[in-house]
Amino acid sequence: MIQRQSEAIVLRAWPFQEADLLVSLFTREQGRIKGVARHALRSRRRFGGALEPMTHVRATYAERPRQELVRLDAFEILSSPLSRPIDYARTAALQLVAEVLEEALPEQAPEDAVFRLALAVLEEIQVGSTSVPVTYFALWMNRLMGWMPELGHCVVCGLDLRGGAVWYSATSDGVTCSDDRRNSGIALSAESAAIAGRIFRGTVRELAKEQWPSQALANLQRFALDTLERHLERKLASARVLTRTGKNTL
Repeated sequence: MIQRQSEAIVLRAWPFQEADLLVSLFTREQGRIKGVARHALRSRRRFGGALEPMTHVRATYAERPRQELVRLDAFEILSSPLSRPIDYARTAALQLVAEVLEEALPEQAPEDAVFRLALAVLEEIQVGSTSVPVTYFALWMNRLMGWMPELGHCVVCGLDLRGGAVWYSATSDGVTCSDDRRNSGIALSAESAAIAGRIFRGTVRELAKEQWPSQALANLQRFALDTLERHLERKLASARVLTRTGKNTL
């Protein structure tokens, strides 16, 4: 057995065998892994509230060569989402981050930039303030995974689109001018495209302090989530929940 210790973010946990939990973790050193928390359903002494989704922990675990599941021995909570006020919208936003990380990242592939992104965004997802961190996270995930289209030029005719609106499709690559838009094309406003530029130049902490036009930010968030869903080839259940809350506010 190889003993390891790593910073990690708990993505999800579900019952496994009798009193155990199967836990999906995004670790800093090894990327996404799965492990068994023995007797976690029977006694909370070893893990306490550390198995709540989106808890930042220092995980101690053991792995055996050629075995898919690691043995989870202990978690030290570094930061818990339950330490701050929580409501339905904040819960949905946290679930979105967890779902995207679970679906986008291959197992055992370290992604330090994604890990740092997740920690920064988790710090800013607060009651009454979810839109900026969610949009920031979705856009940056698209960029870090290589899915973010270039917004400055039409992918069909090459027209310079900087400073104007662009059109995108949830089923096609790139953005276009209005003349070349697809039948299912959706407009991304010039204001929304400008906010995207700000997001890629700033930190989520500083951007979350600013007041943003709600319609433009919602337009950009839809674009970012549509792009994620297209490349993940599935709908994000948490995105639908977040939309239904009606509280995805600035």
